[in-house]
Amino acid sequence: MNLTNCTRTTEFILVGLPCVWGMERVMYASVFLLYILCLLGNGLIIMMVILDHHLQKPMYFFLSNLSFKDIGHTTTFMPKLLFNYLSANNSICFYCCLIQLFFYFLFGVTEFFIITLISLDRYLAICHPLRHSTIMTSGICLKLSISAWFGGFFSIICQVVMIANLPYCSSNIINHFFCDVGPMLKIAGGDSHFIEVLGFLLVVVLIMSSLLFTLISYIFILCTILQMPSTSRQQKAFSTCASHLVVVSMLYGSVFFVYLRPTVKNASFSKMKSVSILYTMITPVLNPFIYTIRNNEVQDSVRRMLVRKVPGF
Repeated sequence: MNLTNCTRTTEFILVGLPCVWGMERVMYASVFLLYILCLLGNGLIIMMVILDHHLQKPMYFFLSNLSFKDIGHTTTFMPKLLFNYLSANNSICFYCCLIQLFFYFLFGVTEFFIITLISLDRYLAICHPLRHSTIMTSGICLKLSISAWFGGFFSIICQVVMIANLPYCSSNIINHFFCDVGPMLKIAGGDSHFIEVLGFLLVVVLIMSSLLFTLISYIFILCTILQMPSTSRQQKAFSTCASHLVVVSMLYGSVFFVYLRPTVKNASFSKMKSVSILYTMITPVLNPFIYTIRNNEVQDSVRRMLVRKVPGF
């Protein structure tokens, strides 16, 4: 193809979610319910951390960052997905697609930094409780949080700029329910090999190192738990760590399946779309419940909020 005479497309067409014929309303209701649960669950955590001084601790500060990330992550594509179901118009403008791509990966990459910070905080709190408060001060927590967000930004900005400058002439149909790197590179003209290698290295270096650090932290935590004299404390700590590791396994496993590939030109995205639902929709809904549902401090905070709203509760 002669890319010199290429007329760049002004909009893309999103294929959407894999759906059985006649199940559109069920799919719409499911996506809408997941989005509402994500907003309510994560919004409640943010509100409790801001309003309740008992929860203004490093763990909950990082959890509020994770909740903000989950709300932002799902909001980058779920409202558009819901609108597409209602309007039966799957088009998205070129620059809107790039904006969606940028914020999707900004929130996505930042999540791995935040999960690493949460595992670090839990390691210090359980394995070195006497040093935890002196190390994880409010100033240090704020600096770590800012570093996580800036790390996410600088990790993806170059790749997004290069994708924006590729020519899109042969097709404007993106085989996904949002603007993802793989489907966009597959329809792009020109040489995208460097972008693919850059994305592959990003997954290997950043996400693998995040996973390794998280797993090492939980191994030390489990070793410390085994030395606890109280059986009840052991069981509670084990159940908490197990629930955390379930979410971590879902997140990292699905991301590796979708993004840990050196080339996308010959890839099929039908199965990837189904796996993408795990980390784009399911995980953001589970995070607030998994990290807080067995937490006594959060339960007490909810009771205090109910007492203020309902006298005599």
